[in-house]
Parts: sequence; structure tokens; C-alpha cells
Amino acid sequence: MSDEVRNLRAALAAVPEPWQPHRLTSVNDYDVKVVKLLGEFVWHSHPETDELFMVLSGELTIQLRDRDVVLGPDDVFVVPKGVEHCPRADAEVHAVLFEPRGTVNTGDAGGALTSPLRELD
Repeated sequence: MSDEVRNLRAALAAVPEPWQPHRLTSVNDYDVKVVKLLGEFVWHSHPETDELFMVLSGELTIQLRDRDVVLGPDDVFVVPKGVEHCPRADAEVHAVLFEPRGTVNTGDAGGALTSPLRELD
């Protein structure tokens, strides 16, 4: 996987539904994931790791308990480990996530929006 060229736009075009992260590649023990986001996710945290969001298109609001962080195209934000957050996209957002291999998208919350990491074809 690490020795092939990947195109972000082509990878995102292959993602069929929101909230279904797909592995673009891996770097050391981290997965680089592409994801489409639409609507409100679930409040959750990742007790063992930070989570990096990089927005490629659209506007993403990361709700925190004490404030909202609004990201537009080319913006990057790191949610520190253990911080409860809830991503929300009022219109479709395309984003890249950087997380340690094995990180579950719903963190400690679980539930219906938990999605296994999918591989790109």
C-alpha cells in the first residue's frame, strides 16, 4: 500500500456513504483515512489518542463541550486525546483523518454509526 500513488479526489469518489472511513494509506502505525461527512455524528472521545481532521471541501463544525471549532477547506484541527467531540456537517464535507491503526470512528461511544475501516478498491 505504501509504495503506490493515491489520488485524494479519486479516493473520495469511491466512498459511497458518509461516516464510512476508507484507508487511503498507512504511515508507520497510523492510518490516513478519507471520509465523507454529512449530518451530525455521535458525541465521543478517543481516550488513547489525538485525532487529526483535515478538511478538503465543505465546512465542518467540530463541537466540543466548551466551544465549536469551524473548519473550511485546507483547515486542520487536532482533537486532543480524551476530549469529547461531535463532528457536524450541514452539507457534505470531504476530509482526511490521521489516526493510529485500529482507531474506531465512534471512539468510546459505539453505536449504530460505528463503521469498520474499509479499504479502497
